[in-house]
Amino acid sequence: MRVLLVGGAGHVGKLITPYLKARHTIRVLDLGDPGDPDIEYVKGSVLDPEAIRTALADVDVFVWLAMRNGQGGMVTNQSLEDIVNNYDLNTKALHLFLYLAQEAGVKRGVYTSSMSVHYRGRPFYAAEADVPLDSPSVYGLSKGLGEGICAYFARWFGTSIISLRISGPRSREAYLKERRNPPQRAGDGSFVYPLDEEDMANAYLGAIETVAKATEPGFEAVFIVADENGEEHDLGKAERLIGWKPQSQRLI
Repeated sequence: MRVLLVGGAGHVGKLITPYLKARHTIRVLDLGDPGDPDIEYVKGSVLDPEAIRTALADVDVFVWLAMRNGQGGMVTNQSLEDIVNNYDLNTKALHLFLYLAQEAGVKRGVYTSSMSVHYRGRPFYAAEADVPLDSPSVYGLSKGLGEGICAYFARWFGTSIISLRISGPRSREAYLKERRNPPQRAGDGSFVYPLDEEDMANAYLGAIETVAKATEPGFEAVFIVADENGEEHDLGKAERLIGWKPQSQRLI
């Protein structure tokens, strides 16, 4: 399939691209060059309608990866830059992109959300539908609003979108280094479950395949956390919906 990575030159995009391009034809829309000669690159902002229209031409599925000024799920600290950047990307740009995408006939996609849409001080995260979007951070708040925008387009414009609430994306090297030590608490007090690049890419691949086969519009969100023993997160929906569960722990 022809897959558009929106914001694909960022941290997550660069980690998953080698895995995605082995199975799909990849195009990246970003202000920064992804630096991969094997993929098509459209230079432009997610707030530029013409760049978006160019990037959407002949695309089957989109993957929204754009982000800026990320924060954890236990902080209320925020600068004016944090507020402006998060709303510009996570709400305004997303709405603009989804409207132009459905106009172009591209109605299947994957939205990169975050576990930071939740308050991260819970001892356990049960089924996704049972955990409120109650992040204290502007990043988590606006990411949750982005999920609402995706659901809006599913309801009124016939799109099919899967949201991946990822946590702790890491390169293979960083993953192995962290996993060989006891779990550490992040600066916001929550435990860090480092997510290996291959596990993360497999979540995107599974979500792409699932939305590509969708026969009805809809919006679903799943936890993508490398908590393979289910100590703090119920990962059952991810396995049922997109066939995903952590596998990289075998490398430890």
